[in-house]
Amino acid sequence: MNRREFIWTLPGLGASVWLTGCAVDPVTGKKTLVMMGKEQEIAVDKQHSPHQFSEDYGIAQDPALNRYVADVGSRLGKVSHRPDMPYNFQAVNANYVNAYAFPGGTIAATRGIMLEMDNEDSLAALMGHEVGHVNARHFAERQAKSTLLDIAVASATVAAASSKPQYGELAQLIGSFGGGALLAHYSRENEREADALGMEYMARAGLNPAGMPDLMNMLNTQSKAKPGALELMFSTHPMSSERVATTSQALQTTYADAAKRPRQRERYMDNTSSLRALKPAIGEQQKGEAMLNQKKYPDAESHLAKALSLAPNDYPGLVLMAKTQMAMKRPNEAQPYLAQAKAIYPKEAQASHLAGVAHLQLKQPDRALAAFQEFDRLLPGNPNTTFLKGYSMEQMQNKRGAAQEYYNYLQMTKQGGQAQHAFNRLQGWGVIK
Repeated sequence: MNRREFIWTLPGLGASVWLTGCAVDPVTGKKTLVMMGKEQEIAVDKQHSPHQFSEDYGIAQDPALNRYVADVGSRLGKVSHRPDMPYNFQAVNANYVNAYAFPGGTIAATRGIMLEMDNEDSLAALMGHEVGHVNARHFAERQAKSTLLDIAVASATVAAASSKPQYGELAQLIGSFGGGALLAHYSRENEREADALGMEYMARAGLNPAGMPDLMNMLNTQSKAKPGALELMFSTHPMSSERVATTSQALQTTYADAAKRPRQRERYMDNTSSLRALKPAIGEQQKGEAMLNQKKYPDAESHLAKALSLAPNDYPGLVLMAKTQMAMKRPNEAQPYLAQAKAIYPKEAQASHLAGVAHLQLKQPDRALAAFQEFDRLLPGNPNTTFLKGYSMEQMQNKRGAAQEYYNYLQMTKQGGQAQHAFNRLQGWGVIK
């Protein structure tokens, strides 16, 4: 296979263009440019949402909390413009403050934002806003606009591979599970529409739409107190004073009667009691993550040690401590935290991925490969893990196996240093001419 043939076998190039066309917006009834139908939205959702959940340390291990989130969300989905979508509402273990939606109806709220709210109407506003994104098909619209640009970028990236590949420090892979890597970034126009739809669905479902301006005011207040914790929230969901004013105006006019409905604070507090018991530990984790992002590793270690003293069996706390040890080039010290994390939450895959990275740091490629294969069984289809399986095999001098994994990786990902490394190895081994 030559370079030109290889580039045009990559996903998203050329083949995706024919998918672009016009469809009727389920909210407005007008024709809009999209690149995927309902079935494709659901397929994209099923492919990517499990990986985002793992980036967020998995679905919260609190069945009662998840039932509550699902109950509130489902009430909104049933009265939306697309009640036939396979909605799936979850609370996830991430400490940052955010909520997000995938195009097929998978919607999640982080435990970080759940702790900042204090009533059911704010939760309904959060879920309603995300249901609004699904109903307005914002993801599909944005994908349609970006397709041609993606083709140009992907082609240039593969063609620019370095002639002297060097794979950097393995510690950089610790950051590959940073929250939000797969999330859509919406425009202010998208946000305004999602706000309006959320309030409409809340009113239809018998909830109090006052939760929407309440939610926004809370987020603005917390952004001043905890700017780092809301950084991703505001990058994916841009906030403005105009949004707050618009929702407040709608509450006083369109939803004046619905605004008289009783607020549901007590029910929210009852259903989040177990989560709120973890608040001191989560607060220390948030501080630890902030220090970890600033590469202040001893400070991160101190905060995370406090978090684990308060909640010794908290999966995110254990994984974060392992990441800190690995960032400090202490892979041996990371291993017990990862082993405990896997024992506590055996169905969650991130700890297995990190165990593989730690084994690579220890120059144990055979054990690294086993860990990455375990991750693949739990969560198949992660491009980074496919690359790391190839890298492990390369260190084991298994060029045939490494070439296959590198080839598979380049079918999924075309950009970045790993893609350059994989491409150059395939070229150097004669797989690509």
